[in-house]
Amino acid sequence: MSFRKLKLINPIIRAVTEAGYSKPTEIQSRVIPMILAGKDIIASAPTGSGKKAAFVLPTLQILKKSSPEHKKIRALIVAPTIETAANIEENFRLCCKYSSVVVVNISDNVSIDNGFNTLQTRVDVLITTPEKLLERLNRKLTDLSKLEILALYEADKLYVKNLLQDIKNIFKLFPKNVQTLFLGTEIPDYLKKISAKFQNNPCEIILNAGSELLNTIEQSIYFVETRDKPELLIDLFNNNSIKRLLVFTDTKHIANHLVEHLEIAGIRTAAIHAKLSQTERSDNLEGFINNSIKILVTTDIASKDFDIEELFDVVQYDLPEIPETYIRRIERAGKTGNKGTSVSFCTADEHSSLHNIQNLLGFTIPVTIFKNKL
Repeated sequence: MSFRKLKLINPIIRAVTEAGYSKPTEIQSRVIPMILAGKDIIASAPTGSGKKAAFVLPTLQILKKSSPEHKKIRALIVAPTIETAANIEENFRLCCKYSSVVVVNISDNVSIDNGFNTLQTRVDVLITTPEKLLERLNRKLTDLSKLEILALYEADKLYVKNLLQDIKNIFKLFPKNVQTLFLGTEIPDYLKKISAKFQNNPCEIILNAGSELLNTIEQSIYFVETRDKPELLIDLFNNNSIKRLLVFTDTKHIANHLVEHLEIAGIRTAAIHAKLSQTERSDNLEGFINNSIKILVTTDIASKDFDIEELFDVVQYDLPEIPETYIRRIERAGKTGNKGTSVSFCTADEHSSLHNIQNLLGFTIPVTIFKNKL
């Protein structure tokens, strides 16, 4: 299927084509027609499957149909983190290249200051986090009375305990006829129950993580002793044409120890975990994206706060006990159909985890025994 068959208008198709996208992904093919038809949706799909464009493209088209001069926000996009909000903003600007839609991101203090004057004149799409939106609403700096579209991106991350009350408070301020779009990596039952209070007979679209994305990822397992894991990682990096490597560890202590080991080996490495400041995490992520940092070591919790569009190699330094976590990790290796690789290290203590992972996948991952050269 082509973007044209989804009944997108020429300015949007032109921008998407120039950005290098020739055809929609599965989630885009299923979600875009529903949004253009005015339906509320609740959709889940793996990381890298194209969820952002799935709501960005039809939102731009709906706003393009009638664009009167106004000072009221027409589409509100709520993201769980500053990094995700910035990534969504980039996606909007890429796709609205030939549209007159005004996009403003106020997810952090800097962007709030930069976007203040724009909000006083005209704004079509406002991108923010729950905390920053409530801050502006409480100061009566943002008017949602003419809102047409609301999108909660990574809704499963927004509906966590510390954000749930913020989301409920925000919903009280919306007009009743707002079209609501809930998108996430997974949509648990409790989220469906909560969403039912705010949505009107939503279309449920679920894309199985094990279908489209996993077929693009080359997976392998190395049997290794715990003490040999650092050496194996160094060997893999030095003997393969790897530009960037995302490494998952169970804890921040393992992450810090591994960073020290890799730095001694002469490999530019950094970590992202909960004990680092926001500035440190942002700097390390930026270094990884621009390739000045070759290996980024992270924990599962910390990795939820960032999104990397062109990442092809993932190492599971520690196998997760929960099989679904394995899926979420290797989704990072198969962005929008690119050929990715995922290498996992398995010690004797992790054999049961490997067994559970392979049961979930439905096939046996090719395994290799690491032989220490010493």
